[in-house]
Amino acid sequence: MSVVKKKRSPQGAQGLLRSKKNSALGPRFLRAFEFAAQKHSGQMRKTSTIPYIAHLMGVASLVLEAGGDEDLAIAALLHDVVEDCGGVPMLEEVRRRFGARVAKVVDGCTDADTYPKPPWLERKQKYIARLKKEDAETHLVSAADKLNNVRSILSDYRAIGESVWSRFSGGREGTLWYYRTLRDEFLRYEPNRITRDLELAVRELESLAEGNAVPGRRHSGSVSEV
Repeated sequence: MSVVKKKRSPQGAQGLLRSKKNSALGPRFLRAFEFAAQKHSGQMRKTSTIPYIAHLMGVASLVLEAGGDEDLAIAALLHDVVEDCGGVPMLEEVRRRFGARVAKVVDGCTDADTYPKPPWLERKQKYIARLKKEDAETHLVSAADKLNNVRSILSDYRAIGESVWSRFSGGREGTLWYYRTLRDEFLRYEPNRITRDLELAVRELESLAEGNAVPGRRHSGSVSEV
């Protein structure tokens, strides 16, 4: 029986997380929080009254709990600011304010930096292809983002059932395909607490969705079904 060895993330996982003595949060993190809160002011999570900053705080919390340092926590707070608040000029502002390392991770978590955004499926396919080339730091923040999203979907699914899919551009089949594909991509590399939890969360979402599937319909996970 052969053993499949997990790959290390591109550019290697060595040195991904900084030592404990360098993991304290300082004034830069507070400035990043204020910056994120200001740029995302008035934005809410999909079809809800939950301020969008709640998602950004959740992603930053996951990154810190996984051992990420201040730069990665800042990148977590800002991971959507380019996509939702200004495109390429915003990325340059992030670089100027918070440094090249933060900007690199934010850029790696961005699936669109133009307005209007390309069609949903095109964006997601390109993002998945791009993710294969990103480094371990970007993988960590991206996986934390996806874990927070899937957990939110699960919570809403338990509350309102199948109608939750109407909130997403990809609908039921597209959303499941996207998170399944991301899970599989992250699992190609050495696991960490975020990717393990993401695997469990996606598995639970699949189980709930399959339990309410239309009789006689089987979802293969292919892009053509979106």
